[in-house]
Amino acid sequence: MHEQESTRLADEIARLVRMGARFRGMLKTGDLGAEFSALMLLPPLRAMGPMRVTDLAEHKQADPSTVSRQAAQLVKAGLARREADPADGRASRLAVTESGVAACERIREARAAMLTRALADWPADQIAAFTDLFEEFNDAVEALLRTDPGAPPRETA
Repeated sequence: MHEQESTRLADEIARLVRMGARFRGMLKTGDLGAEFSALMLLPPLRAMGPMRVTDLAEHKQADPSTVSRQAAQLVKAGLARREADPADGRASRLAVTESGVAACERIREARAAMLTRALADWPADQIAAFTDLFEEFNDAVEALLRTDPGAPPRETA
């Protein structure tokens, strides 16, 4: 990639990140009882099944103490529960409750509705192409973060 193109892409990613909080604020999900960052633990738990907080932190590329704090919010809100790890009875796993599954759906539907509004004037083939490229981009960045020893530390907030 040419430097000019990568700079432009970096600027657009920064622009998207800046809009993130406003976008989240526009999601009509109601009060789900936990911070948005904690709620973002629910989709991988739902998709992958119960897991230890350390494994969830690894999956999310986040600091385990941060994920532990977020998991506590989910448990307090009734969106997740702790259960014994069958592989090691001394350890526990986090599992999504029925309320957590419902919360996942509310968030997913709200996101989809917002993106549908944002992309209303885009042709379907452009949306599909953008989605494919964005997935490929995310895969490449995720692979770099997992394998590059020079990658910044995991998120801590």
